[in-house]
Amino acid sequence: MKKKTNILLIYTGGTIGMVKDYKTGALKAFNFEELVKNIPELKQLDCNLRGVSFDEPIDSSNMNPDYWAVIASIIEEHYVDNDGFVVLHGSDTMSYSASALSFMLENLEKPVIFTGSQLPIGDLRTDAKENLITSIEIAALHEKGKPVVREVGLYFEYKLYRGNRTTKINAEHFEAFASLNYPPLVESGVHLKVHQNYLIKKVTKNKSLQVHKKMDDRVAILKLFPGLNQNVLQSVLNIPDLKALILETYGAGNAPMDKWFLGVVKKAVENGLHIINVTQCSGGSVSMGHYETSEKLKAMQLVNGKDITTEAAVTKAMYLLGTGVPDKLFKTIFETPLRGEMV
Repeated sequence: MKKKTNILLIYTGGTIGMVKDYKTGALKAFNFEELVKNIPELKQLDCNLRGVSFDEPIDSSNMNPDYWAVIASIIEEHYVDNDGFVVLHGSDTMSYSASALSFMLENLEKPVIFTGSQLPIGDLRTDAKENLITSIEIAALHEKGKPVVREVGLYFEYKLYRGNRTTKINAEHFEAFASLNYPPLVESGVHLKVHQNYLIKKVTKNKSLQVHKKMDDRVAILKLFPGLNQNVLQSVLNIPDLKALILETYGAGNAPMDKWFLGVVKKAVENGLHIINVTQCSGGSVSMGHYETSEKLKAMQLVNGKDITTEAAVTKAMYLLGTGVPDKLFKTIFETPLRGEMV
């Protein structure tokens, strides 16, 4: 007889876990029993479901590296006993969390699927049921005794994406997320269509899961815009103890060629600040040196963010700084794909 898979639901907070108190109309966080009661279809799934919840579920706007460490610790603690994990999370910062966990969970051999919803589970037109049921189904997918997905994914509105490739693009539509630089891993229609060639191919033989819980938050983001003045740029670059700056440049990695701008950036790099060049476009890649306006940035040894998302750039920088990567290796390691987050 086929052994049932064990799937652990981790509830951190967010709309998906809210049920309406019909007497007051207020939304309150559910417990696991209420969830199963609200979605009787869960009983039809061919797997054993268990749930754990944050002691105090949070709005995802309050998400931070300490909470990421809690999620990572829950996965670490229950890793051996479970075949897959589904993390229920508010959609606002889900791309950041999915990116962070992808770096924190090294040698991951099981699926960790983030999902949430735009409407609460108890609502008539909710997207929560489909998102949750399909996330569990994907987490339970096995082939030849091994999980099909062995990475951190994000499932929303009929598509599973690689978590560290996603960005939230809409606050109202059910299709809230996009992965503009990488195709979906699984699509849900009448059948689940798994795109095997897009999944991470694991070569982690005999390597056990390593969980990195130390994330260094001495990171900032600066988006370039026409009219950015010298005082603003200098005040950001001179933040005390800042270690890495995600610089959102124009197009394929371009920036102004004003002498003062280049001078200030050059000085910051010489002082040991890691400046990571990412595009502020929703899709596409940085190609430093392609235009004259990015050639000087390349010469200054800015880190090439290639086609990474801002969310993944932030969390990758926090992860690398947290693991104590030597300054002289930071650029090389950042420019290397670690979890399929960039080309």
